[in-house]
Amino acid sequence: MKLNKNFLMHTTGNQTVIVPTGNAGFSGIVQGNETFGVILGLLKEDTTEQQIIDKMSEQYDVSRSEIEKDVVGVIGRLRKIGAIDE
Repeated sequence: MKLNKNFLMHTTGNQTVIVPTGNAGFSGIVQGNETFGVILGLLKEDTTEQQIIDKMSEQYDVSRSEIEKDVVGVIGRLRKIGAIDE
């Protein structure tokens, strides 16, 4: 899976937003925290949910179950708006 090319990501401080281009089927802005930004950054390259969880577990001193919950939630949100190419 990968972030759909019709969505642009922008990070300012601890806030990350994605906005659709004219070709996306979604109109609006999705914003999130630093974790959201890290997940989006990893989705710039083709990856899997498990690979994202593994990479974040290596980087952050947080329980794997907490990371998994965050990753599943963000990816579910992105799928809902068509921002993920499977």
